[in-house]
Amino acid sequence: MRHLLIAGLLLLWLTSTAEAECRVQAFEGTDYAVCSFDVRESDLRIFWRDEEERPYRIFSALAEDLAGRGLELEFAMNGGMYGVDLSPIGLLIEEGQELRRANLAEGPANVRPVPNFYKKPNGVFYVGDARAGVMETSRFLDEEPIARFATQSGPLLVIEGALHPALIEGSSDRKQRNGVGVSSANMVHFAISEGRVNFHDFARFFRDGLGCDNALFLDGGSAPGLYAPALERNDRPGHGGYGPIIAAVRKLP
Repeated sequence: MRHLLIAGLLLLWLTSTAEAECRVQAFEGTDYAVCSFDVRESDLRIFWRDEEERPYRIFSALAEDLAGRGLELEFAMNGGMYGVDLSPIGLLIEEGQELRRANLAEGPANVRPVPNFYKKPNGVFYVGDARAGVMETSRFLDEEPIARFATQSGPLLVIEGALHPALIEGSSDRKQRNGVGVSSANMVHFAISEGRVNFHDFARFFRDGLGCDNALFLDGGSAPGLYAPALERNDRPGHGGYGPIIAAVRKLP
């Protein structure tokens, strides 16, 4: 009977936290702020511009606009690479509408080191029909999974359980970084490092710390940002503003 009671309490706890869980999680000496979602229970979307086609730039502007529509912003994170005008560099799909086409370019030949977006393979994070995924860009275009929302960024961090081949163990390129990974067709994990990490360690956190077989880098340096009231976070952008924003919303009571 005692074992049944414990099992019941555990099931209740899992159910109560299925929609969203934000926490600080340590991995090999580095802390990460992590927010996890079951897309069967949570409403994940991607936002870029308001009704006047102006980029939201900051999380508070998005939260205010959503409140006017009877929605509460539960979580937000900068959602992929963008230019100086805050336009997405690659694919962007909102509510099933393709606002920007996928970018398959190799990157500027005269720019070294190669910008992160062009460190192939890059990939797409997408949400559709209570499922979510991270997929290499060309494969995404070939297979055309149902995607109500999608954003392209790069490089991929974890590809079918393997680290991106270009990631260097022990690299001195250490910055604050954020990304997204999936541990199943339903579970999505967003993470942002509290300090500076290299790509290899960041990718290992997704694979070995969060159990993600596929994960995608979103941004680094001064660009990463997180909105998570549960963690008292409402980060302002380090430069200019945010472009695409991945968000979880719910109806206001």
